[in-house]
Amino acid sequence: MPDASTVIDLSTLGLSFGEGKRVELPVRLEPFELGGQTYLADPAAPTVRLEVSRPSGGFAFHLSFPVHLEGPCVRCLEPAALDLEVEAREIDQSTTEDPELHSPYVADDELDIGRWAHDATMLALPTQILCRPDCLGLCPTCGAPLNGADPADHEHDSGKDPRWAALDNLKLE
Repeated sequence: MPDASTVIDLSTLGLSFGEGKRVELPVRLEPFELGGQTYLADPAAPTVRLEVSRPSGGFAFHLSFPVHLEGPCVRCLEPAALDLEVEAREIDQSTTEDPELHSPYVADDELDIGRWAHDATMLALPTQILCRPDCLGLCPTCGAPLNGADPADHEHDSGKDPRWAALDNLKLE
């Protein structure tokens, strides 16, 4: 069951058809797992703006909030930070059988805003989170970070990774 602080009972908003309401509240974002790495929101519960309107037969939602994420760079594993403006829209029409018009975040007149905010943030993320746009990553031979490194320090004798040297002794039959 979702955390009670992340669920909004839509019936308590008291919206008649054609009315709308804006709500601002902190919503805790769970850590984000990407490629085996963890990224955290700072603060963990950013203030989100939820706009709810009541067209005939259901609800329309608009969610927006800024979020700051911190975690490792996907290229060099050094600390990386990212600022995003998250924006998402959902609709839930209870009077139709069309699954496209039913929000996965609404059940029994309750909106799971925490799960929606988490998913919307995941969709807003870039494909790679980098410490800087020109990150050089790690040396393929020794694994040292290349950002700010002297190129002369990474002129290795062999182009082969020394961890694979034992395979040179194997013979194919």
